[in-house]
Amino acid sequence: MDTCDPNTAYFAQEVLPIFVQSCTMSGCHNAPTDNNDEIDLTSFNAVITSDIISEDLWETINDTDPDKIMPPDSMNPLTPEQIATIGQWLQQGAQNNSCESGCDTSAVTYTNTIYPLIQQRCLNCHSGSNPQGGLNFGSWSVLNTVAMDGRLAGSIQHHANFAAMPPSGPMLSQCRIDQVLTWIQNGAPNN
Repeated sequence: MDTCDPNTAYFAQEVLPIFVQSCTMSGCHNAPTDNNDEIDLTSFNAVITSDIISEDLWETINDTDPDKIMPPDSMNPLTPEQIATIGQWLQQGAQNNSCESGCDTSAVTYTNTIYPLIQQRCLNCHSGSNPQGGLNFGSWSVLNTVAMDGRLAGSIQHHANFAAMPPSGPMLSQCRIDQVLTWIQNGAPNN
């Protein structure tokens, strides 16, 4: 891992989580099929193999035609910040790059560490009126319950007998897993 440059869009930490959250839910771009134009957005290799870059990803996410824009209107639309991140990544050559500026597990809080991760990697499936598994992680109390009963730790570590989370795309980085485990060990507080 390289030191993070604030002027660089990193595929592993910034672009892939956008794809996983907004594009790879069941039946969408989580495997190459005829139904999704053979586009898989679950990893860098899948993105390159799907040849989405040459099919003009930028136009697809910025299209004004509701029948052509991705994700479709029925899904969670990309935010202007997410579109800008993808645009920056494309302008910088669509590299398979990654960085982490160290892994701080000494100051893990729900507000500054855990909830931003949940927003980025979990809320697309675990929110709304019909959240996956009946678990709406928009609420600290629900996440706290899953943390304290062992399901969160088992799922993010892909242990046997637990549903692997996230279900599509790569596992969380070891740093993120360590941060979540630290938060759980501290009682999963609402801090």
